[in-house]
Amino acid sequence: QVQLVESGGGSVQAGGSLRLSCVASGGTASSYRMGWFRQAPGKEREFVAAISWSGGATYHADSLKGRFTISRDNAKNTVYLQMNSLKPEDTAVYYCAASRSSRVSRISSDYQYWGQGTQVTVSS
Repeated sequence: QVQLVESGGGSVQAGGSLRLSCVASGGTASSYRMGWFRQAPGKEREFVAAISWSGGATYHADSLKGRFTISRDNAKNTVYLQMNSLKPEDTAVYYCAASRSSRVSRISSDYQYWGQGTQVTVSS
């Protein structure tokens, strides 16, 4: 059983940056594929980025490429989401998730473990 705890959210002005962190504990955290999702008020949860267990493969939502970057440090059991050039439409609760799937996935139902989420608010 993996426990995930996100941090790093907050309020920022448009154009600013934030780095989210997700610390995993329990189980063998480094063997999981990891992902970030977000959910804005009144909207469906959407895929943001995902990373393989080694960090060698990363995937980002097409609309976020060039602004958001996922990475991981298995020695620290931590996954990061670097968010640059933030826009008001990036405002959402951001969730970290872990998957036992054999492949990196963009689909939320492929993830078995979820954090509580961290709020990101971008003002114009």
